Amino acid sequence: MLSKKLQDAINEQIAFEISSALIYKAMQAYFEHEDLPGFANWMDVQYQEELFHANRFFTYVCDAGGLAAMLPFEGARNDYESPLEAFRVTLDHEQQVTARIGKLMDLAREQGDHAAQIMLQWFITEQVEEEASAGLIIRKLERVEGDGRGLLMLDQELAQRVYTPPAGA
Repeated sequence: MLSKKLQDAINEQIAFEISSALIYKAMQAYFEHEDLPGFANWMDVQYQEELFHANRFFTYVCDAGGLAAMLPFEGARNDYESPLEAFRVTLDHEQQVTARIGKLMDLAREQGDHAAQIMLQWFITEQVEEEASAGLIIRKLERVEGDGRGLLMLDQELAQRVYTPPAGA
């Protein structure tokens, strides 16, 4: 059975994941406004992934006999100085998510909740990929800074990203 302390911590993470989804949806709006549909697509995929993550946590709490609660969450901004700034905010946000997941894992270990640890391991692995992806785009944006052709090429590359729910999820 899920402890109250871990249930509450996961419920906070559910709210954070939903907040994350809205942050990425707002970034999508920024990129749509800037006529960068590939960047907008990348953010839409992020939005879908974050909602999936929230639902995965929600389902876990319910399956473990807990009560999944919908807590309030932070708002999102949709105005940035540049695509590079938006992706720096993205990487910073993903690093916050990684830290939060790590704290959840620490709590699950402290509580001796092996099932939660197994569930959280998927998120730890996912966060390595999330940070690497945002970091790579930042490095590419830094390389093409000031070169509109490079920005458009990167926009075309990001347009190819497709949301695919994880297998067995």
